Amino acid sequence: MPAVFWWAKVGGTMLIMEEMQARGHEGLTLIHHAPTGLRAALAVHSTVLGPAIAGVRLNEQTEELAIRSALALSESLTLKSALAGLNYGGGACVLMIPDSGVDEPHAREALFRALGRQIRPLQSRVVLTEDIGVTPADIAFVGQETPATLGMNTDTGSVTGYGVYRGMKAAARYALGSESMRGVRVAILGAGAVGRSLASYLHREGAKLTVADNKIERAKALAEEFAGTTVVTKDELLDMPCDILAPCAYGHSIHSADVPRLQCRLIAGGEHHPLTRRGEEAVKEAGIVYIPDYAINSAGLIAAATGIPSEQAAERVYQTISRITHAAEQYHKPPHVVARKMAERRIDLIGSLGRA
Repeated sequence: MPAVFWWAKVGGTMLIMEEMQARGHEGLTLIHHAPTGLRAALAVHSTVLGPAIAGVRLNEQTEELAIRSALALSESLTLKSALAGLNYGGGACVLMIPDSGVDEPHAREALFRALGRQIRPLQSRVVLTEDIGVTPADIAFVGQETPATLGMNTDTGSVTGYGVYRGMKAAARYALGSESMRGVRVAILGAGAVGRSLASYLHREGAKLTVADNKIERAKALAEEFAGTTVVTKDELLDMPCDILAPCAYGHSIHSADVPRLQCRLIAGGEHHPLTRRGEEAVKEAGIVYIPDYAINSAGLIAAATGIPSEQAAERVYQTISRITHAAEQYHKPPHVVARKMAERRIDLIGSLGRA
């Protein structure tokens, strides 16, 4: 059985139970398996609509950051599933990289099979799928130990990137007056799988791309692949005049204090929680349109959960963003406020039917 217990404090600043209560979480499980080096935080935000889809991340990070990330990501997955019309709740499983690393194939297999075995007692409430640092092959290892998996046959990063592209076009029609990307200045923060996929579609349509990544070699590789792309540092990117800022990094890449520096008209990208709630208020005050992550980055999840082709999954994102922006225009509300209200409305209505 996974070890289940509560930390008294996170970072000495906030009681973990208080944070969970504020966000509406159902549970937090800390998982440990010494032989494989498995250390993970599994957060379940909501199972009102169904089992919690938990994106599995593998990052080099502290225990505190793993727990905070799991809490934030799981809330985002709840809203994402609701807006996408899926009968799933939201969860997140954040793994810390073992001290011995995960480069050796057998060690990686053992790590993810250990995760699957630890999750097995929770399989009626949690379904694992890939996220940053995790591949379909890793989820297949998990699937050898528990049936509670999704996405083994989906190239989630590429599908998500295409969905972000389609959602960005719908958002641009609202924020910029046209959904055409030709000549539009797009600044992409993060050159991983989602950022690269997004860049490919934008480049094909004639957008003017600027890219930054914490790993400068990844940004340079993207620029070499897509001629005319400019490479800058993250700090330079935030100060750069552009039409659209597309955060596609690891989370909270735009701090509240950074907002006055931004010279974009629209923020729309694949990154989970690029802004805090305080940051959302700051961009609203600055007159910048913000399309939240859980509304625009759901194509990969939709494809994994339903088995539909990537084009159909991305089209559902386009329709969702169009519906959000139409309501925002109609009721004179910011799109990120409308998106949350729509997601919460579906959870409340379907939840009122009671458990199946």
